[in-house]
Amino acid sequence: MNFVTKVTSALILSMGFANAAIYDVDASHTNVGFTVKHMMITNVNGNFATYDANIDFDPATKTFKTFSATVETNSINTGIEKRDDHLRSEDFFASEKFPKMTFEMTSYKADGDDGEMKGNLTIRGITKPVTLKVEDIGTIKDFKNQNRVGFSLKGKINRMDYDLKWNKALELGGVAVAEEVKITVEVEAVEK
Repeated sequence: MNFVTKVTSALILSMGFANAAIYDVDASHTNVGFTVKHMMITNVNGNFATYDANIDFDPATKTFKTFSATVETNSINTGIEKRDDHLRSEDFFASEKFPKMTFEMTSYKADGDDGEMKGNLTIRGITKPVTLKVEDIGTIKDFKNQNRVGFSLKGKINRMDYDLKWNKALELGGVAVAEEVKITVEVEAVEK
C-alpha cells in the first residue's frame, strides 16, 4: 500500500467517526421499563429507577458506535412494595448477591430513524445474547443549545434463561407469571 493510499484510508476512517459524540442519560426523561403477563390475563408493568449508560452516537448517520448500560436490580418498582420485595429476593433478581444487570452492545444496524441493536444481557451472572429494536431516533438542540438524542429500545427475553424461575401453577391451567418479559426503554440523552 503506498503512502497516498494509506493517508486516504486513514482520512476516510476518521471521517466516519468525526460526528460521533458521547452522551449522558437524562434520567428525568428516561424510563427503563418492562411488562409481564400476570395470571395469563393482564399485564403488570414495572421499571428500574437507578441506571446508567455509556452512549457513543453519531447523529449524522443515526448510528450507535457503542452502547452499554448498568441497572441496579434493587431499584425495581412495580408500585406494590410487597411484590417489589419478592422480585428483589432469591426467587427472582437476588439483588443482594447480584446488585446489577448489564447490557453491552455487540453490533448495530441502522435503518433510517430506526435500527437493530444486538448485545449481551447479563442478569444474575448469566449472560445471553439479545436483540433490541431501536425506534424513533430523534435529535435536537435544547434550550441551552445542547445536542440531545431520544430513542426507544424494545425487545423481549425469556426470564427462565436468567434463572428468574419462581412461579405457581393455576388451578384451571396456566401459571401466575409468564415466562416472556417485554422490555421497553425510553431514552433521552445529552451530549457531553
